[in-house]
Amino acid sequence: MPSDAPTSAAAPEDGPPERQREALTAGRRVLRLFLYQRELTPIVITIALFAYFTIRAGSEFTGSLSLSSAAGFAGPIGAIAIGEVLLLVLAEIDLSAGQVFLFCPWMMYWLHNGGLPLVLAILIALLIVCIVGAINGLITVLLNVPSFVTTLAMNFILLGVVLVGSNDAAATIPLSGGSSFASHLMGTWKWSEILWVIVMTGLLAVMLTRTRFGVRIIAAGGNLVGASEAGVPTRRVKVWCFVLCSFLAGLVGIIDAVKYGTLDPGNIGVDYILYAIGACVIGGTALTGGRGTVVGAFIGAILIGILEDGLTLIGISTNDLFIYIGVIIIVAMAVNVQFDRLIARSRGG
Repeated sequence: MPSDAPTSAAAPEDGPPERQREALTAGRRVLRLFLYQRELTPIVITIALFAYFTIRAGSEFTGSLSLSSAAGFAGPIGAIAIGEVLLLVLAEIDLSAGQVFLFCPWMMYWLHNGGLPLVLAILIALLIVCIVGAINGLITVLLNVPSFVTTLAMNFILLGVVLVGSNDAAATIPLSGGSSFASHLMGTWKWSEILWVIVMTGLLAVMLTRTRFGVRIIAAGGNLVGASEAGVPTRRVKVWCFVLCSFLAGLVGIIDAVKYGTLDPGNIGVDYILYAIGACVIGGTALTGGRGTVVGAFIGAILIGILEDGLTLIGISTNDLFIYIGVIIIVAMAVNVQFDRLIARSRGG
């Protein structure tokens, strides 16, 4: 006979569908984080590379000499890259920044040899490269010459000035080899250059994301016509970004020259700008304008520095570095394009 006693039913446990939905939600959150925080992708890759080379080379890679070598390679690239980000956000480019990096310490050397005090020589050299940046910007915005062409021409002009002014003879930089605080600050201490670049990166990141000028840069890069109609002085913004790019390249050029002690007139800045643009792309900056990350560009430079140092330590020719960097740039660009499509699709939906 059926019993009148109530029967207890067990509560249904979370089955696979619920767990799948939770996992899917968590996956979407992680994807969204990577979509909107472009610095995360190069950070993850850099950490993975660091772990790989640590396993392969051990303490030889993690030692002070090795890490300072990687930092020394990444420093100039990072400084040029973070300045380049400002222009890439505006859909502009400065191909002369690498040559400015080499030209500025020559100006300092010539001015100091001409009788000016060293500090004054440094300040005037930096002022001169700022004028170079302003010329690049004014030609671009007033004469409507593409910045690619303008800065390419400036690159050759600066190289010619160095070759003619130096008479193809190398020079020794003041402060190099010194043990004073000023010498250490300006580059003789092995960590000073990368610390300068870290400070530059922090200041530029705050400027781009937290200041009115940074908002104007992003607005002009996202919609130049709309920003102009809204009252943003787009031409002035562009010119100042060219000035800042040249200033950063010139400043780190002086620091790098003091670090190594000599100036080589045959050193050409094209390599530096190519590495810097690569760092920008790896860091998540769009070459079409409207989006860029200063921190990402700096991380991209660190990635290149670690790759160069790590490959050397595990016995791979540095010639292979170009292949690896090329592959990483293509992959980074492809990932960024897909991220942009996903963002556009989510907003459209």
